Amino acid sequence: MRFKPGLTAKVTKHIISNKIKKNKRFSLVLMLEPTFMCNLSCEGCGRIREYKRDLHKMLSVAECLKAVEECGAPIVSICGGEPLVYPYLGELIEKLTRRGKYIYLCTNGLLFKDKIDKLKPNGNLMINFHVDGLEKTHDAITGLKGAYARVLGAIKSAKKKRFFVCTNTTIYKQTDINELKQLFKTLRGAGVDGFLISPAYGYAHVGESFFFRKSELADFFEKLEPEFRKYNFLGSPLYLEFVQGKRELDCAPWATPTRNPIGWRSPCYQLADRHFSSYKELIEKTDWKRYGPKSKNPRCAECAVHCGFEPASVLEGKSFRDIMTLIGWQFA
Repeated sequence: MRFKPGLTAKVTKHIISNKIKKNKRFSLVLMLEPTFMCNLSCEGCGRIREYKRDLHKMLSVAECLKAVEECGAPIVSICGGEPLVYPYLGELIEKLTRRGKYIYLCTNGLLFKDKIDKLKPNGNLMINFHVDGLEKTHDAITGLKGAYARVLGAIKSAKKKRFFVCTNTTIYKQTDINELKQLFKTLRGAGVDGFLISPAYGYAHVGESFFFRKSELADFFEKLEPEFRKYNFLGSPLYLEFVQGKRELDCAPWATPTRNPIGWRSPCYQLADRHFSSYKELIEKTDWKRYGPKSKNPRCAECAVHCGFEPASVLEGKSFRDIMTLIGWQFA
């Protein structure tokens, strides 16, 4: 089974419940950023540049839990920033677990060995390490020599402690397919349970030369098709068809809302046109028609990032074929 049975059951129940209530927009995953602080300055990251005047700000555990209750998402992705620098992380994870939430702890892994004794494996916690390539590539993107060796060591330590471990890899125009294939093989050998993969978003400060256009993206992902069958990729088959240019998807940014120390980020994880003080305001006051591939918004035109299109792939699975594809994928 691709995911934990409890996670699949909880998400399915959440979707059905909201459909019955005829809720047009509801959250599946809360992107929770308790701090903007990070111990890296990665080339493709927008956060430390967007919020450079607010790096000292952080959410209290109470504010984090309030955000969780406000949006009702069954999954909480603790990201940032680097969540392992957040001083109350252990308490936050414990309280989220008590509330029955499934948790992705997203980390660059540099501090993991120092913090591992404060993290207790449980059926609801998944550790998601960011790895963008083999040693030379990963070290270059993070700007830190030895970063790859340290994250690989952290992965092995996490598996020894019996954590569920997945990795997230961002795809840039310079990403080498053969290197990527070797990376997945290496990570699987280290015990990684599942893989997430996503094209990078074209942040203006980085420059267009780093990012795929959708027409280029389809060719790249088609060449990865054998790897999708070989390893446990956690992205849905409908999303993978989308990045291969085989189907159209709308974006569902409201399904993965972001809460950070400034407020509820609108409209999405990539764009911050404004921040709201409550989840209700985010949903009701964001003009969603202005965003996504159908909007003609130039900032959305080339975006294929998984946090917007992945939930759309699940929620838009309307045909019998799509539903059966998703069921078969889950039990593969």
